[in-house]
Amino acid sequence: MRFSRVVLVSGFLLKLFFAGSPDFAQPQDSGVVVLKNVRLIDGTGKPALENASIVVQNGRIAAIETDDRSKIPEHARVYDYSGKTVIPGIINAHGHLGLISGAENSGTAYTPGNVVRELKQYEGYGVTAMLSLGGNRDLVFDLRREQQAGTLGGADIFTAGRGIGDPNGAPPLPLGPDQIYRPATEAEARADVRQMAAQKVDIIKVWVDDLHGKVPKMQPAIYRAVIDEAHKNHLRVAAHIYALADAKSLVNDGVDVLAHSVRDQLVDQELIAAMKRRGTWYIPTFTVDESFFIYAQHPAWMDTAFFKTAAGPAVDAMLTNPAYVAKVKADPATAQHEKDFDVGQQNLKILYDAGVHVGFGTDSGAMPTRIPGFAEHRELELMVRAGLTPMQAIVCATGHNAELVHAEDRGTLAVGKRADLVVLDGNPLDNIANVHRLVSIIHDGRVISPLATTSATTQR
Repeated sequence: MRFSRVVLVSGFLLKLFFAGSPDFAQPQDSGVVVLKNVRLIDGTGKPALENASIVVQNGRIAAIETDDRSKIPEHARVYDYSGKTVIPGIINAHGHLGLISGAENSGTAYTPGNVVRELKQYEGYGVTAMLSLGGNRDLVFDLRREQQAGTLGGADIFTAGRGIGDPNGAPPLPLGPDQIYRPATEAEARADVRQMAAQKVDIIKVWVDDLHGKVPKMQPAIYRAVIDEAHKNHLRVAAHIYALADAKSLVNDGVDVLAHSVRDQLVDQELIAAMKRRGTWYIPTFTVDESFFIYAQHPAWMDTAFFKTAAGPAVDAMLTNPAYVAKVKADPATAQHEKDFDVGQQNLKILYDAGVHVGFGTDSGAMPTRIPGFAEHRELELMVRAGLTPMQAIVCATGHNAELVHAEDRGTLAVGKRADLVVLDGNPLDNIANVHRLVSIIHDGRVISPLATTSATTQR
């Protein structure tokens, strides 16, 4: 089947014919690009704006029009996206870079080539910015400078630098000594914070978790020193947590972000009141717990190009290997992961309805099963499954996260903001799975072709 579309370019009407593939009529880089007749979800939570036209110039949103009689800028490339929906570029406030080689975690994976590949994979799935929340080599600061100079593409980097773990505990990853600090004393912890402050990290990360009693947990005196020193240096602190008791202690000690769900039990009014009083952010990261068990169930989406392209051959082969499936099903820990997932789902709804600040993250890139690009789309679905509306989930991943990472130049679609947006062939407010139906991605005014998409007929 073939379709036609009328396009106005520099005052001339052209009729383009294209096959019914997701790569049709991709706009090219130009001084001015106009996306016409779109449904606009602006990332603020306001109702969608129908039949809008977005004017992009010099990497920014120059105008948003709803009057078809408005003047189209001369020499603009105009693309009629009638029936399409535009959302802001997704911001992942909890991801990781350079920790995976093939289908394994590796202490040697943090190389320029691997990190840039992952950044481009995020971007190709509509994730236009990501916070690499620990485990980074100092290489990350060089790459960030290249991005800021306009010489390196991929999702924009925000970073926590190395992060701070326990000398004998979390994170249980094969990280080199130049990828994480593991202070044994308060003085060492403060020195590590000052070193990262000098590198101009965006946030400080601490890991506070005993992994179900398997490893020592960071002592409160250490993370209190981290929080205090970070705040003296005008930096916020995000904490990896699992247990309600640790969440309460950290919030009371001034932590700024809980970077995972509380999963050992339901949250209570004490935590809710403290988080609201202090303005603490909460990032659910449902894909963490789901990734431990979901692939053994082989959901239908594992057979789609949208998943397989992101996973890559090595990870896809691992996840479909009968030996892997049997191992997951026989592992006594699988039942615990399923329980953690269910508790986390309930806690998000409780906290969101109570008015706690909720952001969006996935822990993608931390393990081979947490797949950059795909995980962010899956997380949106899981937030809706937890009880949020599609609009609420999208706002968490866009407008809210821009506030969380202190990047108010993006996250919402408004005149003057960065032109970071995603064009979808469907309305995610009708079905959040429509975020998979990528048509085009514009990042900082540059047009990026999606790495993969899901059509209406292949969604299951």
